[in-house]
Amino acid sequence: MKPPMHPESTLVHIEKPIYGGAFLARVGGKAVFVPLTLPAEQVRVRMLADKRGYRLAEVERILAPSQERVTPMCRHFGACGGCDYQHANYEAQLGFKQAILRETLERGGVRVPSEIGMLAANPCGYRNRIRLAIDAAGNLGYRGRRSHQVVPIAECPIAAPLLIRAALAIWDIAAKSLLQLGHAEISFFCDANETELLVGIQGERQANFALNGLSTAMAVKVPELIGTEYTVADSAGRPERTVARWGRSSLAYRAAEFEYRVDQGAFFQVNRWLVDALVGAVAERQQGALAWDLFAGVGLFARRLASSFQQVVAVESAPRATAALAHNLNGAGARAVKMSTLDFLRRGQRGERPDLIVADPPRTGLGAETTALLATVQAPRLVYVSCDPATLARDLRGLIASGYRIEKITLADLFPQTFHLESIVHLQR
Repeated sequence: MKPPMHPESTLVHIEKPIYGGAFLARVGGKAVFVPLTLPAEQVRVRMLADKRGYRLAEVERILAPSQERVTPMCRHFGACGGCDYQHANYEAQLGFKQAILRETLERGGVRVPSEIGMLAANPCGYRNRIRLAIDAAGNLGYRGRRSHQVVPIAECPIAAPLLIRAALAIWDIAAKSLLQLGHAEISFFCDANETELLVGIQGERQANFALNGLSTAMAVKVPELIGTEYTVADSAGRPERTVARWGRSSLAYRAAEFEYRVDQGAFFQVNRWLVDALVGAVAERQQGALAWDLFAGVGLFARRLASSFQQVVAVESAPRATAALAHNLNGAGARAVKMSTLDFLRRGQRGERPDLIVADPPRTGLGAETTALLATVQAPRLVYVSCDPATLARDLRGLIASGYRIEKITLADLFPQTFHLESIVHLQR
């Protein structure tokens, strides 16, 4: 005998994926967002929340599964908040992201080329960086789906195996030594070949333990470990500060024909299988006298551009990245500028007009003032690397209004199994 349905149980037809990882259904004309489903599926759902313009729901039962549905590769999928699409085959995932990117741009008033290019690689074991949390009970894992609770993990098929081996090792050492890390987050970052590993622990001010002892014990279990760092966040909102360090503070990352120094905590592209292809897609057939690399990070694009431009100016303000940026560009015919992109553009650069501008902003995008200032520079070519389609649409609308046109758009699937997507947009005046 079937158990009775929840009073709020509703039968819905899943229409399409939406940005954020859920899928769209409609009940009485109102949008319903349902995770862990697939287009064309008939699903019985339980309503969780009724917002002004939409409802949130959870699956109770899949009545008519899609042919694109597969068995998730990870035992933690569904409870863990890290992945969204493991229940779909990879070809379907790529189709979701192309559709979402096109719809988001067109809804934002941007005319999209008939074809969107695609960069994709192995959807497993690709992450060179993960960040785990420790709760009050000492559990180590990812945050839960729709929850801040920690989901303890024993595996993570999308991460480089070294990272999970290191995570389980530090968890085991802490448990056996009764080490009290308190509420903390731990980041693990390795090079593409898994030969070097950095570990960063961000904890509470009152946490007190010997980082050297922990690191030494961990290096026995994980010989690839070359450096650890312990930081605390300031309650007044000031930047975190380092209170202890063991070993080296940076690793050497070989990518796109160059070796990059990447310091502890600095941003670097997360997909170790696609870094080279991403750099190639940004820098392909680009050459000239002067190029600007804005939001340059540790110089991933700037170093490549320096081989085909007479001069490259790389602009970065993040404290964790600026020293490595200067190191990586030393002797390459490129100049590192320690400044925010907005301040750099406000200063006008004495009327310089680069042949190419590469902009790789954070998820918040360029913003209105940066977009307007870029328009006044009038560089003949601009490559926009975006990790958020909504802010991309907003910024492209401004750039197009200022005289740019889209030459091509490429979707780079740097985050398989998740809803996140990267876009590379080539623009010309």
